[in-house]
Amino acid sequence: MATTRLYKDGKLAEKDFPVDRISDYKDQAGYLVWADFTSPTEEDLAAIQEELGLHRLAIEDAVHEHQRPKLDRYDTHSFLAAYHVRFDAETLKVAKTEIKAFIAKNVVVTVHDKEFDMADVVERWDGASDLARYGSAFLVWGILDVVVDSQFSAVQGLDAETDDLEDALFDENPRDKEIERRSFALRKSLVMLRRAVVPMREVVTSVIRHETDNSANDRAMLPYFQDVFDHVLRTTEWTDTVRDLIATVLDTNVGLRANRMNLIMKKVTSWAAIIAVPTAITGFFGQNLQFLGFGTVWGVWLSFGLIVVTAALLYRSFKKRDWL
Repeated sequence: MATTRLYKDGKLAEKDFPVDRISDYKDQAGYLVWADFTSPTEEDLAAIQEELGLHRLAIEDAVHEHQRPKLDRYDTHSFLAAYHVRFDAETLKVAKTEIKAFIAKNVVVTVHDKEFDMADVVERWDGASDLARYGSAFLVWGILDVVVDSQFSAVQGLDAETDDLEDALFDENPRDKEIERRSFALRKSLVMLRRAVVPMREVVTSVIRHETDNSANDRAMLPYFQDVFDHVLRTTEWTDTVRDLIATVLDTNVGLRANRMNLIMKKVTSWAAIIAVPTAITGFFGQNLQFLGFGTVWGVWLSFGLIVVTAALLYRSFKKRDWL
């Protein structure tokens, strides 16, 4: 079953009418039709293919997953593929959902998985219903606006998690394994996000070029597409920034671990030097030879005094150099 909408002269006129009626309006001025399919097969799209004369390659792309974000042009229509993105702050994972659309003069047909909530797009359309008079460009704008906003929110979430990771580096008792785990999880999610975000620059640019070459109604939507393009640029630049931050976190964590190891080695070496003093002195005075102080009380006190004074001097010297 497909969800359908009919706009007449920029106003919503009818909902949920049969798909076979689309051909009645596709060539009539003042009409705009939207049809939506959830997880369809090629057989499910056969009727709409016949109604609109859709290219078989576009139909194949619509039913097969993992398409690259793109805008393909055919003689009578265009095919759009993009990704709606969600970032889970608890698992640090990015979930992508494909949204595809066939775009004709007065008709837009969307295809998506059930994980994608088309209600967000419909809400965007209803919130700017005055733009419906501009035809299919209005519907395409709503789709792209929701998609790009989701990508912007995802990179914003990644950036916030990266900031928290930076703060964790300088905790009193940093957990190195946890920091590394979160860093690699964020980097993996960022790679997935970039695959969805970076091609959108080309997609929106292609849409803008197409709009400037068409009717005045299409050109009226140009400022809205330029706003979407601005969000695409900001998202792309932000992903680059977050990527650099994550790399910096990993490098900094390695450096801090090395510094902590050096500090531990300094402390161990300092205490070993202090402990070596009484060992050496007692060993000297414990030789079974006749020498100064051997077998006398004052010799015992002399060795004890040397131990205390020498150890104290070494401790003070190491403390002054921040080795202890």
